Amino acid sequence: MSPHAALRPQPTPLPTPAPASAPTRAPARPTTAAALHSVSAVTAVLLGLVAIGAMIHEPVLIPPLAASAALVHSAPTLPLAQPRGVIVGHLVGAAVGYAVLAAAGSSGWAAAVAAGVTLALNMAARTPHSPAVATAVIIVLQAPAPDRFVPLLFGSTVLLVLTGFAASRVRRGAPRYPAYWW
Repeated sequence: MSPHAALRPQPTPLPTPAPASAPTRAPARPTTAAALHSVSAVTAVLLGLVAIGAMIHEPVLIPPLAASAALVHSAPTLPLAQPRGVIVGHLVGAAVGYAVLAAAGSSGWAAAVAAGVTLALNMAARTPHSPAVATAVIIVLQAPAPDRFVPLLFGSTVLLVLTGFAASRVRRGAPRYPAYWW
């Protein structure tokens, strides 16, 4: 080896590329039977909420509950669909909505703050449920009477969870709901 060879820069090895991960893709299309089962279950529980509302002359079906029903019946294994998130998440959203409404009044600004606070508290409480954020917004913007709204919200979320449980046992091969209760 010549004396100059030691002074020559040695080629740096190229970093080994990380193994390519599988390309992310949309979930597989459900079978016709699975789709029909989910759509039928969601429609039935939402019609049930409308019927209850008609009997007691109160609007029981609110948009966040429709979103909750869709999660429970079409994605029953996701953390967002579990009973803890559905029930407690909506109750946290209601509490935050009423607190922000009392402190700041009804405005889009206050509704946005209520949404952010609800998301933060649900994350901290390990009760992830995105439709609950919308519950806080609805409360701030529409100011429903809490003595009527909160019990109806609670009962509706329990009904959603129970229908998710029952529907998952009807169709053979359906994912079991819930993945965990608490």
